[in-house]
Amino acid sequence: MTLLTPRVLRTLHALNSAYPWDHNARYHRWILRRLPQRPDRALDVGSGRGELARLLARRSRTVIGLDADPAIVAAARALTPGSAPVSFVTGRAPDEVPPGPYDVITCVATLHHLPFEASLTCFREHLAPGGTLVVVGVHRPSSPGDRLLDAVAIPLNPVIGLIRSRGRKAPAPVVPAPRTSPATMTCPEILCAARRVLPGARLRRRLFWRHTLVWRRPAES
Repeated sequence: MTLLTPRVLRTLHALNSAYPWDHNARYHRWILRRLPQRPDRALDVGSGRGELARLLARRSRTVIGLDADPAIVAAARALTPGSAPVSFVTGRAPDEVPPGPYDVITCVATLHHLPFEASLTCFREHLAPGGTLVVVGVHRPSSPGDRLLDAVAIPLNPVIGLIRSRGRKAPAPVVPAPRTSPATMTCPEILCAARRVLPGARLRRRLFWRHTLVWRRPAES
């Protein structure tokens, strides 16, 4: 429950709408710091317009971006230089993941739209020995810790939007954002289910309605 009044919440909502910013992109650099310096092959599941895939392509020999929306895939291709070692394909995890193995698999704000354990099992099977899986996920708030992070994020969100936009209102997107569905799993539920598939996976709650899940496949002898 928030202590902010309805009037303040309406004001914050109006600012968020006028000066939106990408909560997922905030974690891209964080993701890169968790990965090997020069991975050979990388897969970005739910690649959207390709921002993270293009960052991965600066370090990887080959990158594949997978997204279920053909319009978004077309936009990603149009935004990507032809010289970049990245390709975008239309498909939905877990059934349409291009064959691995991959040294890196990333999945940002997408896993809550997919069959959870089946998708993690698919990612595990497509990871090369010693490979790294990094998930930035969305969860259903359930704990005092979640509510505390929300209490910080709600007023901070429009402030960051104003700073990033330098006071300029955002133009209408060229490609409409796909419809999203709310997350149904809590962080404890996510961690419990993840560790059934990925023993030793590490989860941490983050600001702006996100959590991170990191797992490294053991190197085979």
